[in-house]
Amino acid sequence: MIYLGDEQIRAVGLHWHELANSIEDAVHVMDNGDYAQPVKPYLRYGGNAANRIIAMPAYVGGSIHAAGIKWIASFPGNLNTGMPRAHSLLVLNDANTGKPYAILNASLPSAARTAAVSALLLRHYLHARSKQHPSEPHRIKLGIIGFGPVGQLHYDMCGKLFGDCIDEAYVYDIRGAELDDITPAATAAVDGRERGLRQRTKVADSWQQLYSRCNVIITCTVSDRRYIDLPPLPGSLLLDVSLRDYTSSALSSISAIIVDDWDEVCRENTDIELLHKERGLTKADTRSLADVVCRGVLAGYDPAEPVLFCPMGMAVFDIATASYWVRKARELGIGLEIGN
Repeated sequence: MIYLGDEQIRAVGLHWHELANSIEDAVHVMDNGDYAQPVKPYLRYGGNAANRIIAMPAYVGGSIHAAGIKWIASFPGNLNTGMPRAHSLLVLNDANTGKPYAILNASLPSAARTAAVSALLLRHYLHARSKQHPSEPHRIKLGIIGFGPVGQLHYDMCGKLFGDCIDEAYVYDIRGAELDDITPAATAAVDGRERGLRQRTKVADSWQQLYSRCNVIITCTVSDRRYIDLPPLPGSLLLDVSLRDYTSSALSSISAIIVDDWDEVCRENTDIELLHKERGLTKADTRSLADVVCRGVLAGYDPAEPVLFCPMGMAVFDIATASYWVRKARELGIGLEIGN
């Protein structure tokens, strides 16, 4: 069995193009039906509903052909004591025998998986825009609300993959955001920031300032209340990573809504569940990530229509990216071999 901790994952590196491709491969496998993913249970105790530990099992077929489980704890109050909000482990099992063959300290892989899913959606969003206006490349004004580890990884990913399309970027965090003080948990953002993008990046004074200027908004907060109460700019893309930032009034005019999995995301007080309860939003009113990747659904929307993407986080993607990291680690001779 191989063990990959933070040190080993950092040594392998965060190669965003390859990570996004691994997510895209998993989407095609899911679209073919060769996967298993039970709805994930939430373990809560002690009377604090904000704290939870989530079990995320899945099997991914096709060329990935791996099974496993991620066990992830999210305790938002940790931030007040200087600890990370999330801690997780991931176990991979041989899909033919069930034998465990890898364990990953999954805090960094989990956050990177989240950014890789955003990369895939943004890749197809830009492709759709280029098809609609082939002679006029789509330009991005990027805004990231919440600049902890997940926000920083999104910033690094956007710089690496889409820096040529970004005219300017804004970041905002209620605790303060410093581009020169990026936390070690973001690893690649420490040494690999796209320097050209950094020169075009400003720290916003408020989320409103950022929101009113940007056409790609990424929310990466741990907010315990909804605060965004303004409609988005026409044609903008909302990557609602943290899932609980928007009031229903802010989203009331949006009809282009993408989810990773309706059954997963329409619960746990997400913005999708809010729209379901207050607007009567149903699964039939949304499109899936598979519709985006496999059927090019984004090209069918009016370019002036804002697009909302709400990803609950899928175990299938965790298994696919963990399988990728283990394969890369073994190719590079990285990792700690434990037991028999």
